[in-house]
Amino acid sequence: MASTSPSRSPQLRKDSVTNRWVIFSPARAKRPSDFKSKSPANPNPNHECPFCIGHEHECAPEIFRVPPQGPDWKVRVIQNLYPALSREVPDDRATVRSPRDDDDPGPGRVLDGVGFHDVVIESPVHSIQLCDLSPSEIGEVVRAYRRRILQIASYESIKYVQVFKNHGASAGASMSHSHSQMLALPIVPPNVSARIEGMKEYFGQTEKCAICEVRREDLLIDASTHFISVVPFAATFPFEIWIIPRDHSPHFHEIDDEKAVDLGRLLKLMLRKLSLQLNDPPFNFMIQTSPLHIDGSDLSHSHWFLQIVPQLTVVAGFETGSGCYINPVFPEDAAKVLREVNVPM
Repeated sequence: MASTSPSRSPQLRKDSVTNRWVIFSPARAKRPSDFKSKSPANPNPNHECPFCIGHEHECAPEIFRVPPQGPDWKVRVIQNLYPALSREVPDDRATVRSPRDDDDPGPGRVLDGVGFHDVVIESPVHSIQLCDLSPSEIGEVVRAYRRRILQIASYESIKYVQVFKNHGASAGASMSHSHSQMLALPIVPPNVSARIEGMKEYFGQTEKCAICEVRREDLLIDASTHFISVVPFAATFPFEIWIIPRDHSPHFHEIDDEKAVDLGRLLKLMLRKLSLQLNDPPFNFMIQTSPLHIDGSDLSHSHWFLQIVPQLTVVAGFETGSGCYINPVFPEDAAKVLREVNVPM
């Protein structure tokens, strides 16, 4: 494939959603069409593990399975065997306190590390990856996310639920069996707060939702009945993709069954495009939703989306120190390359 555009000069862009500056420096990379993962995820298709069907007794306790009865399940939601937070059920008494309450002279605040850390096993078969599933089967996974969030939302002390998937060891996956995770927190994470504030600022200036306004044809990859997929205007990472609901929707867990399957269809297509174009790269995806108990005045500008980040570059000292990222691929070029990837379905 030929180069997608003439030579470009470096450029800084600020995204009104993430509220983050990104440096686009195409001189640091080859042609966008030449981007390939040097370390494909390459899961072991013949391995058996605790996530495989028949090994359920080796896992942490099950929360629910789909279907609910019998040994032939399609999706299982279980506790994480090595949770980041205490499994003690959080209650409304969780409070922030000064470290000095624990005789710690340092500055800062402390909150009891209670919450939920769950694993969603997306298939009973080790060799099956998420992009191998049918749209309706991926829809089952999406509905499992929704069901678990609705269960967790009954706890007033839980402020935010992060759904995420790590695919490949270099993307943080410790198990090659296809799975995703859910971490329910007693705080709203800083990136989420920054995103809500960025969208609030944009709405205050334009009276429009920043996500609803992402409609540029040169950034569009594909579309379905209820969703569009784009490379964001100020993509933090090369070939980053956002899948966005067409209708304004603050909370992911409000998705209905029809839209869950439609999301499964477009998510499958995007993962297949990334795999074919970029040599099955390790990737992360995150569902960027609103805090569970968001103020009603924020509903007009808060809009959920699913973010996919292939792991093609290294976050180094400049990015870590400044919070400003360098992306070697302009979003318009990445979108054009991904549009042109022919995916047999």
